[in-house]
Amino acid sequence: MSTVPLPRGFHAHVANIGIKDDTDDFVVVAAETPCTASAVFTRSRFAGPSVEVSRRHVADGSLQALVVVSKNANVATGAEGLANAEELAVGVAVAVGCAAEDVLVTSTGVIGRQYPMERIRSHLAQLTGPFTETDAVRVATGMMTTDTFAKTASAKVGDGPDAAVVVGVAKGVGMIEPDMATMLTFVLTDAEVPADLLDRTTRDVVARTFNSLSVDTDTSTSDTAAVLANGAAGPVDPAEFAVALESVCTELVRQLARDGEGATKLLLVDVTGARDDDQARRVAKAVVNSPLVKTAVHGADPNWGRVAMAVGKCSDDTDIDQGRVTITFGDAEVYPTQLTDLELGELEAYLRGDEVRIAVDLGIGSAEWRVYGCDLSDGYVRINADYTT
Repeated sequence: MSTVPLPRGFHAHVANIGIKDDTDDFVVVAAETPCTASAVFTRSRFAGPSVEVSRRHVADGSLQALVVVSKNANVATGAEGLANAEELAVGVAVAVGCAAEDVLVTSTGVIGRQYPMERIRSHLAQLTGPFTETDAVRVATGMMTTDTFAKTASAKVGDGPDAAVVVGVAKGVGMIEPDMATMLTFVLTDAEVPADLLDRTTRDVVARTFNSLSVDTDTSTSDTAAVLANGAAGPVDPAEFAVALESVCTELVRQLARDGEGATKLLLVDVTGARDDDQARRVAKAVVNSPLVKTAVHGADPNWGRVAMAVGKCSDDTDIDQGRVTITFGDAEVYPTQLTDLELGELEAYLRGDEVRIAVDLGIGSAEWRVYGCDLSDGYVRINADYTT
């Protein structure tokens, strides 16, 4: 696998400390100087101690490091779990040379188990910066649980050899229905971006990307999406930065959806002609989250009636009139047009591809939204039936 360099001024440490097995499970990313930062977290009422600690630490719009403990979510672990998350932040801060309040703490994995603190303490005791790892692929690999490949993306802000860069890493292919964003994603940039602008841009991009992703309708207790900007490349055009950030986040979302647990296909659902963005997103999520739609896509079954069902169950949207709705699979209109048997056969061939697009036009207004998902296979059941064994 090719490498993806971290932005200048960022360095990482990736290791196995035996959280569950012999794969990498402990990641620290640190900046040489304090960063402006923005983070969005799960809205789960069972959010873990890591989320609780990190919400406090990023509240002032500044961070210098982040730590990921993979294969243990540290969720539903009570006061002990909270104390352990705070101790983890302190240990990383000592190694990096920053304040504990400037460390973002994240965890992912099995719920309801305490950290193996003796292993963590032993590793932190010998951890010293500066770190030497500069490959984002190593960082993404160290974050994985049931992911099958490391997820990274990068983009430039502007032109020229000294242009600022935006680099993102992500993990999470199950328990994915971000409501903010098990999903973790971190975007690092050497662009200089003021904290208030970074926060506004991050939240707007997250809405269009990570909050428009669903694998299985289940919101994780640990979801975190964070952006850190160290300013090493100097000021950038805000519009160009927003484009680069959205490009990176969109690519990460596509990778997350394509790698959904047991998935064989990326599913894109576009809703147009909606009254407003909320309606467009709501209808699109109804389609992408339907088990019947997802299984039809998995089996290459051109059963467009399942999409009509999913749209129709948005019963509170009383302005949806089936007489104005149009449904399309790929480039083929399937409703209200009635396809011939030959055309249905051609549609099956399209559905056998590794990327399927379903479009719904509501015929009401001009708002539109895209959501990202995947098919539903027996592989998803098998992975989650055996998750802790």
